[in-house]
Amino acid sequence: MTLQQLRYVTMVAKTGTITEAANKLYISQPSLTSAIHELENEMNIVIFRRTNKGVSVTKEGEDFLGYARQVLEQAAILEDKYKKNSGGKKQFCVSTQHYSFAVNAFVDLIKKYGQDEYDFSIRETQTYEIIEDVAKMRSELGILFLNDFNETVINKILKSHELEFTQLFVAKPHVFISRKHPLADKKIITNSELELYPYLSFEQGEHNSFYFSEEIFSASERKKNIRVRDRATLFNLLIGLNGYTVCSGVIDKKLNGKDIIAVPLADEGDMRIGYIMHKKGMLSRLGETYLESLKKYLG
Repeated sequence: MTLQQLRYVTMVAKTGTITEAANKLYISQPSLTSAIHELENEMNIVIFRRTNKGVSVTKEGEDFLGYARQVLEQAAILEDKYKKNSGGKKQFCVSTQHYSFAVNAFVDLIKKYGQDEYDFSIRETQTYEIIEDVAKMRSELGILFLNDFNETVINKILKSHELEFTQLFVAKPHVFISRKHPLADKKIITNSELELYPYLSFEQGEHNSFYFSEEIFSASERKKNIRVRDRATLFNLLIGLNGYTVCSGVIDKKLNGKDIIAVPLADEGDMRIGYIMHKKGMLSRLGETYLESLKKYLG
């Protein structure tokens, strides 16, 4: 087994086809196929299931790829430490709930390290996918929040995937509303005052449990509910429908728009925002820089 073979299989898993992976790796399809077969035979597993539409990863392949990404990450850390800036293309991926500060820190990272060649990814996605991304080493870090309601369930899942949560910031819940909303002049808003307005939340797919919600009190009964997949849609609906959502209160006018404001929400517990990473992983230089930027925006 070689690092090259591990790079090959992770690229095939990423692209989903031998053809596209071979193009990105600058090798022929037969050579790539042969290298994968050799690795599968050596390790006595089947990593990919071949179909007419491409390839899919088997269950044992998913486990193997998690370890493969970890090995490649450790190799990158070694090269980064001893080769300094003479290494190849820089790679980094973070998965996050829909937070503007996570995007801002990502921009800072690219400005600092994205000079020549890089392959960086930020995935604003569903809570369970964040956990899966980090567990399978697709992402080095995952950004999410815990509170008294979801902590027991989320921590149990993190433990089962050998992940650890590190707290960065304790936030007081705020209501995000339009600057022209009827409640916009309030210094603090109560749940009863919000009953007349549409409640906007991020859809969580097949794991649409209250425990995976990005909003702090989704277990509460709401008469008007709208679920969305992306931040832009949510903010457009906040403005157009006098809707509201609940978040950390950290707001960025460049990303969220000047028409959105944050007003403190009464009688709700704290949000403990932090990051998750694999217990067996090591924080890369890029990961350290990203976290330092996060702390700056949360400070």
